[in-house]
Amino acid sequence: MRFLIYGAGAIGGGIGGRLFEAGHDVTLIARGDHLAALQRDGLTLISPAGSETLKVPAVGHPGEAEPAPGDVVVLAMKSQHTEGAVAELAAAAPEGVAVFCAQNGVDNERMALRLFPDVYGVSVMMPATHLEPGVVITNSVGRTGLLDLGRYPHGVDTTASAVAEALTGATFASEARADIMRWKYRKLLMNLGNAIEAVCGPVGRASELVTLVRDEGVAALAAAGIVAVSSEEDQARRGDLLRMRPVEGRRREGGSSWQSLTRGTGSIEADFLNGEIVLLGRLHGVPTPANALLQRLANQAAAEGRAPGFLSPEEVLARL
Repeated sequence: MRFLIYGAGAIGGGIGGRLFEAGHDVTLIARGDHLAALQRDGLTLISPAGSETLKVPAVGHPGEAEPAPGDVVVLAMKSQHTEGAVAELAAAAPEGVAVFCAQNGVDNERMALRLFPDVYGVSVMMPATHLEPGVVITNSVGRTGLLDLGRYPHGVDTTASAVAEALTGATFASEARADIMRWKYRKLLMNLGNAIEAVCGPVGRASELVTLVRDEGVAALAAAGIVAVSSEEDQARRGDLLRMRPVEGRRREGGSSWQSLTRGTGSIEADFLNGEIVLLGRLHGVPTPANALLQRLANQAAAEGRAPGFLSPEEVLARL
């Protein structure tokens, strides 16, 4: 089984690096300065246990990886880039590849399924940071992350089981689940705070805004008839699998959306997190003003090149 990691940032780089370290055939697909650093120096993977540099093969386009039937493609780019990435993949890869969506949000699988018959969802719980070319930092000891997965829209097959086994042997906790989208909708509710962290900085994590966006999310999912796993079920699954520890000389400050603004990428995933709730609310007559405001503010911040924390939680609440 060969793994093509399409999008080798914090999540993709961490997954690809650990699979490569465990002896699997891995190719990273990256771009820009990050690709140049990977090709020149290798992937530097830093964790609480120390630092190591892995000479993982890296290319800039899926066609350069020469995808073949039986390959596993792990999509790990931000959701706003999925449509273009899947189109590029479809132009280069046969239908016989399996596409795993290791991404936040719940729309990536649908985009992939338009072009590939074998699509899988991955619920990603993995504290990781990518702020400099060629470098990925992970903060959990023992298990690098929790990556449960399953066939989309539902089911488990031999490919799902084989990938879960490979991930388990590469420092991840991973189980094949027939109801993976229930788990991804729970993660969606958790990720609604990403835009708050981006707009308000880390202080936003403890603000009233978090309760507002999640309450709207729960109401929108209920109106749409979508059932997510409960917070109790999610907590029972996670248990103490993820044990956060500091990395010497490096402080973990924010998640994926915070990192997008910090790196000045020019885009952010809010349309597929808070925007998913806004869409469901509009379709089913549920008001979602807090999510709509944070979606708009996060998008404006990305377009204008703002750093995280440009508004206080009180200023956002006043606008609401």
